[in-house]
Amino acid sequence: MRRFLGHLAESGRAFREVFANPGLRRIQLAWAGSLLGTWAYAIAIVVYAYEQGGATAVGIVGMSRWLAAAAASPFAALLGDRYDRRVVMVASDLARALLIGGAAVAAYIHASPMVIYVISGLVGIAATAFRPAQAALVPSLARTPEELTAANVAASAVESIGIFGGPAIGGLLLAASGPGAVFIVTAALLVGSAILVLGVHPVGAVERGVTEPGSVVDELLLGFRTIAKERRLRLLVGLFSAQTFVDGMLNVLIVVIALKLLDTGNAGVGFLNSAVGIGGLLGALAAAALVGRGRLAADFGLGIFIWGVPIALVAIWPNQIFALVLLGVVGIGNTIVDVSGMTLLQRAAPDEVIARVFGVMESLFLLSVGLGALAAPLLLNWLGTRGALIAAGALLPLLVVPAWPRLNEMDRASRVPRDRLELLQSNPIFAPLPEATLEQLAGALEELQAPTGDDVIRQGEAGDRFYLVKDGTLEVYVDTKLVQTLGPGDSFGEIALLRDLPRTATVRAKTPATVFALDRRAFLTAVTGFGPSLSAAEAVIGMRLGPARAGIVRA
Repeated sequence: MRRFLGHLAESGRAFREVFANPGLRRIQLAWAGSLLGTWAYAIAIVVYAYEQGGATAVGIVGMSRWLAAAAASPFAALLGDRYDRRVVMVASDLARALLIGGAAVAAYIHASPMVIYVISGLVGIAATAFRPAQAALVPSLARTPEELTAANVAASAVESIGIFGGPAIGGLLLAASGPGAVFIVTAALLVGSAILVLGVHPVGAVERGVTEPGSVVDELLLGFRTIAKERRLRLLVGLFSAQTFVDGMLNVLIVVIALKLLDTGNAGVGFLNSAVGIGGLLGALAAAALVGRGRLAADFGLGIFIWGVPIALVAIWPNQIFALVLLGVVGIGNTIVDVSGMTLLQRAAPDEVIARVFGVMESLFLLSVGLGALAAPLLLNWLGTRGALIAAGALLPLLVVPAWPRLNEMDRASRVPRDRLELLQSNPIFAPLPEATLEQLAGALEELQAPTGDDVIRQGEAGDRFYLVKDGTLEVYVDTKLVQTLGPGDSFGEIALLRDLPRTATVRAKTPATVFALDRRAFLTAVTGFGPSLSAAEAVIGMRLGPARAGIVRA
């Protein structure tokens, strides 16, 4: 209990820091506006489709929306790695607002349902750029690992508010007026979201727009390749995709539960979705304890497990209160999955491809949601309402239980020694970097032993590593002349990497020494991709090269 209270106290501090951070605060509020509108709009669409053609129409419309968005997601996510991520988010908001405004006009003039369905697909495509850009932007705004986790807890709580408030708004407006009113409110909320994002000013943002070598196809595939070669990412994305597949089924099953199993009418669809949102808010209390914990992967698995079980239990007793409580538990699991999973992905994915990794994830999620929406009517026809609920709810526990040992292994592997982080944080080149990047670099450091008299680097050799001194004493020679002595906390090797030159000095161990080596690619990716870090590195090089003739180290 004392440990839990300690986690909560630490969480409280991190939350205060999140909302004291102007950039993160605006992102959270923008996310809230976007989600409230999106969920209100989604409720209007599924109810509209059900009235036009029943559960089959809901499944087909959902499938078409998610497939179109899934196909577009990798292309849209590429924008977040090429251009200013804030601009990408604003463009996504405004495009959706314009399209949904058109849907409002179509609803008021009683246009063909097909017009609204097509607009719905286009809205889904426009939305795909927002989330990857947001997920990639947040780590650059967070100042500590705890703040990053707290930001994700806050984002998940905001999502729960959206899941709760959006359907409630949608259901009430549908009952009072109709889909046109829902569309107008949605468009207004998205415009507000865009205005908030415009006020975000990340420190040290690097100008984007310079494309990487290679074709657009290669750039698009880089997100897939990053996930394919990284075991942790494969496991996380795979379980996430399974959860969203069940989520796609639940989108259809909730309509059937409300209108057929519980006979609560159109407003009941909104209220059942709202129960998931309320549960998500309660889940934020549990997720708050994740801040500062070292078991995010196990927490992720737990969230996946409790996401599925309550869906199966709804079939046992078709009672409205019981169903609301169980869907609330689904919401709790949803928050835990989102917070732990998003934080793990943000820490594991390299910054230069993080938007594309999230774009691939978004694409797979949209595809799996669409497949789930299509599978639900088939299960309903084959197993009936209760059988479909049991089958949908059992899937996730059956997948996560065998994966549990790998999740525990992931937690063990993710524990970065504190001394490595502190060594990076004390170095002027790395100190400005976001904490998520520092964690990645700390995990990439290779510890090397240098006995007395050994050369760590030699003048004239090609440079392929950067070095940080952990302990011991090293001497620096330029043209065989001793020019400097290095000790714990010092570093060397950046000139050859940043200037693409041969080593300009020899560094030799005066006493037994321990150094950490960082390979060229990891060093250049981190330093050149973040403005203040690159400026600090250039300043170090300037100090070393400027007075070089007077005998200062050059490495």
